[in-house]
Amino acid sequence: MLPFFRYNWIVREQWYQWCEDVAPEELLRPRTGGVGNILKTLFHIVDVEWSWIQGVQEKPDFQEDFENFNTLDKVKALDQRYRPDVEAFVNAWNDSLETRPFVDPRYDGSVVDAWGEIMRHIIAHEIHHIGQLSVWAREVGKPPVSANFIGNGIIQPEA
Repeated sequence: MLPFFRYNWIVREQWYQWCEDVAPEELLRPRTGGVGNILKTLFHIVDVEWSWIQGVQEKPDFQEDFENFNTLDKVKALDQRYRPDVEAFVNAWNDSLETRPFVDPRYDGSVVDAWGEIMRHIIAHEIHHIGQLSVWAREVGKPPVSANFIGNGIIQPEA
């Protein structure tokens, strides 16, 4: 599990770097699909990751308003604020948590998911949106960040 979170965090940081050379208007330009634009998609990735991690731990969760985070620096700052909590939870993950039940509070108790399923959903959610960013990068005229897992030094071979 941890390697895929690390992968997502590495790629997310690379997207932040990619955005540094793009005009703010272009980052906010309405796009087809996703949550509407490049910057809001990055915000959404950070917010959803943190929200799910808070939820499974039954910690308070609140929805941030994108209007308060509508610059690259603000999205990066939000990520820096949330990441330690997320990373601590991910680093403490163990097999005993895989099937722990999560009763989704948005429903009447009728929707129960396993924590392991939620963790994989968080991973897949970000990868899905990274694909959207890649399409939009080409619309901007810049090559997208590589989605390659290999070459990031996430898992080291035995010596």
